[in-house]
Amino acid sequence: MRTGELKGVEIKVENLTKKYGNVVALDNVNLVVEKSKITTLLGPSGCGKTTLLKVIAGLEKPSSGKVFFDGADVTELPPEKRNIGFVFQDLALFPHLDVYGNIAFGLKIRRYPNAEIRRRVREVLDLVGLDPDVFMRRKIDELSGGQKQRVAIARALVIEPSVLLLDEPFAHLDYKIKQRLLSVLKRIQRETGTTVLYVTHDQNEAMAVSHYIAVMNNGRIIQYGPPEEVYEKPNSLFVAGFFGEINVLREDPEYKILIRPEKLLLDPEDTGLPSIKGRIEDIVFQGALLHIYVRSDGRLYKVTVPRNGKHYSPGTLVRIAWRPEDTVKVRE
Repeated sequence: MRTGELKGVEIKVENLTKKYGNVVALDNVNLVVEKSKITTLLGPSGCGKTTLLKVIAGLEKPSSGKVFFDGADVTELPPEKRNIGFVFQDLALFPHLDVYGNIAFGLKIRRYPNAEIRRRVREVLDLVGLDPDVFMRRKIDELSGGQKQRVAIARALVIEPSVLLLDEPFAHLDYKIKQRLLSVLKRIQRETGTTVLYVTHDQNEAMAVSHYIAVMNNGRIIQYGPPEEVYEKPNSLFVAGFFGEINVLREDPEYKILIRPEKLLLDPEDTGLPSIKGRIEDIVFQGALLHIYVRSDGRLYKVTVPRNGKHYSPGTLVRIAWRPEDTVKVRE
């Protein structure tokens, strides 16, 4: 794999609907996945994100609508004609083959010469951070979870796909390994230029890896944009609550006023800001941050502050305030 030479494709889905009997898995979905960027489909289980990924891959046929790669209609093309790499949640590695055999499998089916297969396997192992001389002949059951993930990504990349599709590939890994692999994925994407479509239900993963995020619910895309925009300016209570924690400052039948925990101010020096008083109910220590839960008029507010030496304790009466420009107004 000659890094830097590959170019991804723009993926466009138009009016995409997928039904299983009376169940609507995708409901008139429209989306443009930017070329050579990482776009994440984020949402709860059953929201339709994996179904959308499979339709784009050609593993599922839409009930209606179209899929385009760089403007070409690929709706009826089988997966092997779409130049895609796919990493499944369960990885689907072949236990009877070693690392080399797993990665080389797709190239052998395509009848590449042995010398070319060996060259590509070595290059893609380097790309995912595994030493070819150490890992090529390792058996799958001799690998750690993180190493298996890298082999699965290498197997998808070795065919030099224009599109890499990943369905919750790091869901079963611990936090530190997951963070390392997300960094590996970002580096691979930069070096190859591949278009990546990543599925997860974890908003932290989505924020860490994405150029763009499409939040899904009930078979629809609720909001689409860069991570900062979706986080700072959610367009609904669902997006605000799913994409991070949120406090409701005010609500009435028409709209709610929301604010993120880190935007709330605890005992601020500026007394001219809008504020409420309450008592600290709980304090959660998390490294450099403190999550302080304050109850006021029966409602619990979460305030996230840096550890700065100031001491707080449950039962203390405090004032929490906010800057109006840090709030978000949404309808239900």
